[in-house]
Amino acid sequence: MVRNSLVLLDGLFAFLRFVGERGLKNVEKKTFVTLEQLSEITKTYPTPFHLYDEKGIRENAKRLQEAFSWNQGFREYFAVKATPNPFLLQILREYGCGADCSSMTELMMSEASGFHGEEIMFSSNDTPMEEFQYAHKLGAIINLDDITHIACLEEAIGEIPETISCRYNPGGLFKISNDIMDNPGDAKYGMTTEQLFEAFRILKDKGAKRFGIHAFLASNTVTNEYYPMLAKVLFEVAVKLKEETGADIRFINLSGGIGIPYRPDQEPNDIRVIGEGVRQVYEEVLVPAGLGDVALYTELGRFMMGPYGCLVTKAIHEKHTHKEYVGVDACAVNLMRPAMYGAYHHITVMGKEQQPCDHKYDVVGSLCENNDKFAIDRMLPEIEKGDLLVIHDTGAHGFSMGYNYNGKLKSAELLLKEDGSVQMIRRAETAKDYFATFDFCDMLKEYE
Repeated sequence: MVRNSLVLLDGLFAFLRFVGERGLKNVEKKTFVTLEQLSEITKTYPTPFHLYDEKGIRENAKRLQEAFSWNQGFREYFAVKATPNPFLLQILREYGCGADCSSMTELMMSEASGFHGEEIMFSSNDTPMEEFQYAHKLGAIINLDDITHIACLEEAIGEIPETISCRYNPGGLFKISNDIMDNPGDAKYGMTTEQLFEAFRILKDKGAKRFGIHAFLASNTVTNEYYPMLAKVLFEVAVKLKEETGADIRFINLSGGIGIPYRPDQEPNDIRVIGEGVRQVYEEVLVPAGLGDVALYTELGRFMMGPYGCLVTKAIHEKHTHKEYVGVDACAVNLMRPAMYGAYHHITVMGKEQQPCDHKYDVVGSLCENNDKFAIDRMLPEIEKGDLLVIHDTGAHGFSMGYNYNGKLKSAELLLKEDGSVQMIRRAETAKDYFATFDFCDMLKEYE
């Protein structure tokens, strides 16, 4: 009995030593920019700023196209909401990508970036009439979120387009094995199964000739199984829709949901494995049903851009109270996800990648909100004022979710070019921008 207890204690001490060593070891994600490069960049562009990796974006776009090259009509409709910047959109367009839009300004930006006609997918919800009208004017494919929107669209543009898409929500929980990936039944998007079939019948009667199906059942999945399982759901629905409504189904939009490894211990998705998994389901379900010419579409905002952007910020204060705080010159205005979702974003203290993570910090911004924290109780190397910090994986839903609370101004966006040079692709906001909506009066003119 005593011997067994000693063995257990030895095992416990060994485990604690292992955990302690792991705590001190810097489990690091590699940055796409060096300290030397950042030191040069900050001479021209003050922190904070979002920085994007052109080489990474291009290589990733190529990988996606190769993974789905077996499907003749494949197109990635990049989710503009993830990173609404025309310079980046133009890069993606070089690789055959389209633009997925959900608002008037996203439609405008896509048009200005060179996207035309069916290179634009308009997937919105609770849609104002004028946005339906503008999308139709551009020749965009309109993806209806609800069966009641059929009448709204017809009223807005005076007809039903010959090519139309409908968004599907099967409800319930979406599971892979026994793991719950998401809860579509709680989502406000899409039509029920019964509504989808009825919508196809109504649209066909009103003159629609070419149909598409769209669904988004889970967000930021880090598993190669998600897309093939989603594809099977949509492919089987497509076969039934063809059989029961006679609709000519031309495309199936698998939407987004392929995630990225925000944490350093997560394995990234393999887009080639995912593409092959979808191909197998395509040949199993669609080809025997006479739907072997159906085009596949995706809208992968996070996967396309997330790892290829970072927020660069500088440590400007330290505070020693009930906890140890590092104050940086960025805040939730620049990256909202940690404050909004408690989302994890890895942090690299530049130049200290090999130093032990033996200091526990809350890394915070200056907003008058206690949730304005990029990290809570994060083990990091010792941080000194002036250190540059890289907050990883902000290339999607980073800058785009920014806001102006506390009168804070949004940062610049910069592109690290393949040749190592840097291009400003959005300037930082100024007080003039913040006060621009008061241009009807003279009250704030002196601050412009």
